Amino acid sequence: MHNNLILNIIVPCYNEHEVLAETARQLLDKLQNLVQNNKISEESKIVFIDDGSLDNTWDLIEKLYDENPKKFAGLKLSKNRGHQNALLCGLLSVKDTADITISIDADLQDDIDVIDKMISHYNDGCEIVYGVRSSRKRDTLFKKSSAQGFYRFMSFLGIDIVYNHADFRLMGKKALNALAEFNEVNIFLRGIIPMLGFKTASVYYKRKSRFAGENKYPMKNMFKFAFEGISSFSIKPIRFISILGLLIFIISLGMVVYSIVQHVNNNTVSGWSSIICSIWGIGGLVLLSIGIVGEYIGKIYLETKHRPRFTIEKIRSTDKLII
Repeated sequence: MHNNLILNIIVPCYNEHEVLAETARQLLDKLQNLVQNNKISEESKIVFIDDGSLDNTWDLIEKLYDENPKKFAGLKLSKNRGHQNALLCGLLSVKDTADITISIDADLQDDIDVIDKMISHYNDGCEIVYGVRSSRKRDTLFKKSSAQGFYRFMSFLGIDIVYNHADFRLMGKKALNALAEFNEVNIFLRGIIPMLGFKTASVYYKRKSRFAGENKYPMKNMFKFAFEGISSFSIKPIRFISILGLLIFIISLGMVVYSIVQHVNNNTVSGWSSIICSIWGIGGLVLLSIGIVGEYIGKIYLETKHRPRFTIEKIRSTDKLII
C-alpha cells in the first residue's frame, strides 16, 4: 500500500461562500476515508485558492484553516485572475510538497467517489488521470450541442484535448514539474496537460447538479474560454482567413471578366442592390478577419511583457508553499 503518498486536493474558488462549508466537509470525509484505507498519507490536505472573491469566501477558508490546519490550507490572490490561473497557482504552489494533486471545482459537481480509481491508476503507473463525464443528459440542448461542437472543432484544428473532460484530474509530481516549465500568460490547461506526454488514464462519472449557489460560467465566459483555447493552440483560424481572402480574390477576378463581357455586349444594368450587398458582406468579412488577427497580435503582446499570471496576497498553510 502507498500509505506514504501525499495528496493535495486543489480547489479554486470564486464567490463560493454558499457551497464552501459543505464542500470542505465532503472533501475532508473523502480524505480521511482514503487515509483510513491506507491509500494516502496522513499529511494529505485540501488547498483552497480564493480567486479574488467579492464575498466572504476567504474568511471561510481562514476559518477552516484555523479549525484544522493539518487538513486545510488557503491561498488568496490579490485580484480575480480567472479560473485557469487560480488553478495553476494551486498546482504550482504544492508541486514540491505533494506527491500527487487532484484538482476539482468548488461546487463538487464532479464525483469525488472516483478519486479512489484515480489513485489506483496512478499506482499502476499513470502520471495523469482525467475525470471524464460519461454523459451530458443534465445539460440543456444548447449547452450540450455547443460543448460537443467545441470539442469537435478543437479536434478539427489539431488540438489534443480529452473529450468531455474539464479540469477534474490527477497529476503526479513529474507532471507538475513539467507543467511548471510552461511560462505562457494565456493559459488553457485542458490543452497544455495532454502536451506533457506522460502515461494517462481516464475515469468516467456522472456529473451532479450544483447543490447551492450560482454557476460561475455564464454563456459569455464560456465563449471567451472556448476562444482562449482555440487561439492559444492553433493558428488555423488565420490560415482560414488567408484561404478565404484568396477565394474572394479569385471570385473578384471572375466578376471583372464578367463585367467586361457584359459591357462589350451592351448588357450593363445598374445593380444597386448587388453592389450594396457586396460592400456590406466583404466589409464585414474584412472587419472580422482583422479582429481575429488582432486577437493573435494581442496575445503576442501579452506574452512579450512576461507579466506575472497571478499575485498571492495571503497564505494560510503549515507547509512552505513555493511558486
